[in-house]
Amino acid sequence: MSDPVQGPKRILIVDDEPEIGGTRATILHAAGLDAAAVNGGRAALARLAEAPADLLILDVVMPEPDGFEILRRLRAAPATASLPVIMLTANADDGARARALELGPDDFIAKPFEPADTVARVRALLARVA
Repeated sequence: MSDPVQGPKRILIVDDEPEIGGTRATILHAAGLDAAAVNGGRAALARLAEAPADLLILDVVMPEPDGFEILRRLRAAPATASLPVIMLTANADDGARARALELGPDDFIAKPFEPADTVARVRALLARVA
């Protein structure tokens, strides 16, 4: 049986902490996935305008625009409305998590993260939308 996530699936990781984004990209690369990290919301929007992604891993807490605003913009634009998004945050506040979920991410990961959990969630989401 073929693996539905094999092939040119591009994953964009957005985090204002470069080491966290880079670590996630390295973990996904080690699992055979094509991942790149950008630092912050403005860089994410610019990258998505240049080269669409197949899945976005998006930190909630960042300088302007934050993850909430990025997800709102993505869901409002026809070209990115159905882009699979996994949101992540270190904020344990239930209000922040509820606000994020209202915007329609496909999944949610809390920091700190388990590498195997990140890979499993990415593979499951890519398989679901394939």
